[in-house]
Amino acid sequence: MHQRRVPVVVATVLLGAALSACSSSSAGPRVLTVGTYHGRAGKYASVQAAVRAARPGDWILIGPGDYHETADAHGAQGSPHAGQIGGVYVTTPRIHIRGMDRNSVVIDGTKPGSPRCSANPLDQNFGPAGADGKALGRNGILVWKADDVYVDNLTVCDFLAGTGASGNQIWWNGGNDSGRLGMKGYWGSYLTATSTFFRDEATAPQYGIFANNAAGPAALDHLYASNMNDSGAYVGACEQACDVTIDHSKFEYNALGYSGTNSGGAVLIQNSEFDHNQDGLDTNTQIAGDAPAPQNGACRGGAESPITHTVSCWVFRDNSVHDNNNPDAPSSGGAAAGPVGTGMTVSGGTNDTVTGNHFYDNGAWGVLFVPYADSNPPTNGQTCTGGGGQQLPGLGCVLDPKGDALLGNTFDHNGSFGNPSNSDFGQITLFPHEAVNCYQGNAAPDGTAPANLQQLQRSCGSTTTASNTGGALLSQVLCDTHLGRCPAGARYPKPTGVVLQALPTDLASM
Repeated sequence: MHQRRVPVVVATVLLGAALSACSSSSAGPRVLTVGTYHGRAGKYASVQAAVRAARPGDWILIGPGDYHETADAHGAQGSPHAGQIGGVYVTTPRIHIRGMDRNSVVIDGTKPGSPRCSANPLDQNFGPAGADGKALGRNGILVWKADDVYVDNLTVCDFLAGTGASGNQIWWNGGNDSGRLGMKGYWGSYLTATSTFFRDEATAPQYGIFANNAAGPAALDHLYASNMNDSGAYVGACEQACDVTIDHSKFEYNALGYSGTNSGGAVLIQNSEFDHNQDGLDTNTQIAGDAPAPQNGACRGGAESPITHTVSCWVFRDNSVHDNNNPDAPSSGGAAAGPVGTGMTVSGGTNDTVTGNHFYDNGAWGVLFVPYADSNPPTNGQTCTGGGGQQLPGLGCVLDPKGDALLGNTFDHNGSFGNPSNSDFGQITLFPHEAVNCYQGNAAPDGTAPANLQQLQRSCGSTTTASNTGGALLSQVLCDTHLGRCPAGARYPKPTGVVLQALPTDLASM
């Protein structure tokens, strides 16, 4: 995937030219400068002022500073329930928003005048009031249906949730809950997203770096996200046109490190680290939200993946997934059901490939392939059968994992909680006559559930003949996800209270 980036040296030359000439040609891309850099004042005091002035192709370069951006407090932007609100609100396509230092250019959700990313309750900004008088919450940098917008080399913190679609630090939003693709192309690198404040799950930040209803090509590189009550990064509702690569990133202390609902086709997650989350990452099919279902990793148009040389273009490879045993990360909604102590969960996902990764020190399971049970009413005209599921009394629409492959991964010291079925990897399927999940070449010294899974389902491309609940696995997963009663003697970490972690001080800048 080609990232059409102007090199940093070119951006620096452009910045110098802009500061010395204080003008630019109206014919080509311009450089709009914000704040102060190396003692020189830019033209704009706020990021939003530069965004309003930008034309397609322009660059916005931001000097170090703590920017309390409040575009959402100054006039209508759009439907807050579609997420059409942002402290920085972007509707112009093909602009580049770049901080001059990742760690010291901060888009800050706290009240103007507050210290940088303050944890003080009195400094928090819960957003404008909605029609019911309740706070709508806030989004940080919100890109609304604008193609090929780049956001690079900065930190976003403390944009809190409310009654609107909010609580997202950086969001490429192609039309939340519309069931349609509303934008094409998005690009982000050297981005940090975190929260220092937690009051309750209703106001806790939701997603760090977020893209939905957006087609590719897209690339997200050198991300860091922590303390999110849903996931550090999320890609969803992109049919089989996601065409996104997530590379060289780190996600920790979230409910889920990464999540992706109904995101399929070419999704490549590689060279990244997932640690100290409740559940390292989860990709799933769901018929209530982020339509259309299912999550299908098959290549668009029946093509063959150049990576797997199969029909599977959704690939998770060469990642480190460890110590995802954190019951005290903020968590709510579906993310709260992520099984504590699990490196990776594929919940009702289809045609996904997991290869060449290292899963270690996850207390329950390294990897799980399990059904997703959706008991909520379908949205956007979706149906259970249309999403590939079947109705079961008491569970709603149940969507099995199908046609997935676990190939050549290394597992070490998983399953240390010691409950029956805790192991390196496991599988639950509830229905026959589905594409089989296959397992080849995995080093699994701590076993599988059911036992000998790698020998029983080695062949890819065949069809199941019966359900397989993994023996004790089903009751243990229901216990760990709080979706069922726990068997006698079951031991999984219980939350003691949300604990937020400080940002590392050594995050690389561009």
